[in-house]
Amino acid sequence: MSQRSSRLSPADIHALEEEIYPHPLNINAVRRARPLGEHTGLRQLGVQLVRLTPGHDSTEYHRHHHVDEFVYVLEGRGTARIGAATVTIGPGDFLGFPAGGEPHCLSNPYEVDLLYLVGGNRVAMDTVDYPEAGKRLSISGEERCYSELSTEGPDAPDD
Repeated sequence: MSQRSSRLSPADIHALEEEIYPHPLNINAVRRARPLGEHTGLRQLGVQLVRLTPGHDSTEYHRHHHVDEFVYVLEGRGTARIGAATVTIGPGDFLGFPAGGEPHCLSNPYEVDLLYLVGGNRVAMDTVDYPEAGKRLSISGEERCYSELSTEGPDAPDD
């Protein structure tokens, strides 16, 4: 693909290099993604085609304060942990995670890859809570700063 286009063909998508994203708070969270949104010029919405291999998590269990996220499952099966519930997900399932909503993460305990679209609005600043890791990530532009997640007071998560 030499020129940015509003359309990516299946061949274009296949030609995109798969980027590997390990999560710094979860050594089992390794996802492989192709950034579709940036290759079509989207500036306000991030969209990735993600492949989650067997035995891996998508990320550390988390919640965003200012970003809405979605997942649409294309192939394979996995589990979605949303708050206190864990559900099995498969092709055609759509998951929406509103800003400030329940913490969540995906896992692939099965023997085949889980393929899905994930997206969310792009914001200049966000706060991400990782309740099980006891961490908070503050994002401001390109800067990222982890701190301890307070369990008391106005900054405590709403669990």
